[in-house]
Amino acid sequence: MARFKTLDDLAVAGKRVLVRADLNVPMQDGKVSDATRIERLVPTLLELADKGAKVIVLSHFGRPKGKPDAAYSLQPLVAPLSAALGGRPVAFAGDCVGAAAKSVVDGLADGGIALLENTRFHGGEEKNDPDLAKAMAELGDLYVNDAFSAAHRAHASTEGIARLLPSAAGRLMQQELEALEKALTSPQRLVMAVVGGAKVSTKLDLLGNLVAKVDKLAIGGGMANTFLFAKGVEVGKSLCERDLADTAREILAKAKAANCTILLQTDAVVADALAEGAKTAVVGVDAVPADRMILDIGPKTAEAWQAEMADCRTLVWNGPVGAFETAPFDAGTVALARAAAKLTKAGTLLSVAGGGDTVAALNHAGVEETFSYVSSAGGAFLEWLEGKTLPGVAALMQG
Repeated sequence: MARFKTLDDLAVAGKRVLVRADLNVPMQDGKVSDATRIERLVPTLLELADKGAKVIVLSHFGRPKGKPDAAYSLQPLVAPLSAALGGRPVAFAGDCVGAAAKSVVDGLADGGIALLENTRFHGGEEKNDPDLAKAMAELGDLYVNDAFSAAHRAHASTEGIARLLPSAAGRLMQQELEALEKALTSPQRLVMAVVGGAKVSTKLDLLGNLVAKVDKLAIGGGMANTFLFAKGVEVGKSLCERDLADTAREILAKAKAANCTILLQTDAVVADALAEGAKTAVVGVDAVPADRMILDIGPKTAEAWQAEMADCRTLVWNGPVGAFETAPFDAGTVALARAAAKLTKAGTLLSVAGGGDTVAALNHAGVEETFSYVSSAGGAFLEWLEGKTLPGVAALMQG
């Protein structure tokens, strides 16, 4: 992978440093309900401030449709951000460009931190408007992108500014890129991928890219039913995209040509409804009753996949292998997650996971902290696994 600059390459003392963050955090009743993204930003902000930079934070929040909307203001995040920074004061500007922003930036002392209003209050943000990028760039001397989760979008604050100022990756972006590079660009082999989720149709590019990069690909979740059906297995009332059977067969053929072993379940947990307390049974996949649906991998499959994982040095995971939100259909995902965590702890496996459902599943299994790296970036993580160029990352490779 081409190299990108990091904070180590920037002389920041006395400089105005624009930091693109992702503060698009979940809120309930005006309060932050999950502060993960704020906490992950802290190391970059503190390092810059402690080195004497004037730190100016840019972020989007929600979808305000290109105009100011109080419901999407970043002002309620000033206090949680200050608290995460150990009580350091955070100034706030009611706009991310123009006189209001300039006045707050001009008032910063070296080591001071300011948060500017939602970048999406301007229609030009999502259009990557060069004039908006220029107006933002005028507020800084240097640009740091620490928002990998927004790097798949070519917006004014993620891609436009990076072409106007000396740019580098923040510590979170650096950590994310280095983890992904170790997992897929230059991995230790054997490499195993676990891909789950409901539908094949949403992960066609992902599967197509992974079969050329990994040694073993375990397919679980609802999407596995389409592959079973494509191989002539009757899956009863299970979620299944029957019209994609030919596509599934193409992916299987591509995997064979690339010497990638596809792992599909041999047994399954079935029920007549996706509900807690539903009557369940474990059956071989060739014996799924016509009136039942597959809702999790079976115990034999979970055991076999754990053995396959134990032979590997690298694991990439995206998507649960069962309907983990509803017990007992979480058993397969939990067993695999705990096995991966144990191997990671033993130092024999590099484990990288990402995507919203995946993070929730690993939390549910109690192992998120044990994995080598868990990405909080949904779309950007997926697009990276699909082999796509991320505009916000590409812009950091420019010089």
